[in-house]
Amino acid sequence: MLDYIQSLSELEFIFLLIGFTGQALFASRFIFQWILSERKGESYIPIIFWYLSIFGGVGLLIYAIFRKDPVIISGQSFGLIIYIRNLILIYRKK
Repeated sequence: MLDYIQSLSELEFIFLLIGFTGQALFASRFIFQWILSERKGESYIPIIFWYLSIFGGVGLLIYAIFRKDPVIISGQSFGLIIYIRNLILIYRKK
C-alpha cells in the first residue's frame, strides 16, 4: 500500500484524500444515526445524517469524476438528489 501511495502524483494524492474523506463522512452518518437512536430508544434519523450524506456524497462524486468511474458517478449523483430532497422536505415541514 505504501508503494502505491508513493507512486501517486501530487494531484492523484489530493483526489485520493478527497475520496477517503468523502467515504469517512459518508460512513460516519450511520454512527451518528446509531448513537442518537440508542439515546432515544427508537430508530431515528437525525438531520446530521442527511448533511453527512451530502458532504460525503459530494466527496465521493468528485473522486469518481476524477477516476472517470461511471458506476460511482451515477450512484452518487442519484443519491445526492435524494439527500437534498429529504432536507427540503424536513425544512418545509418546520
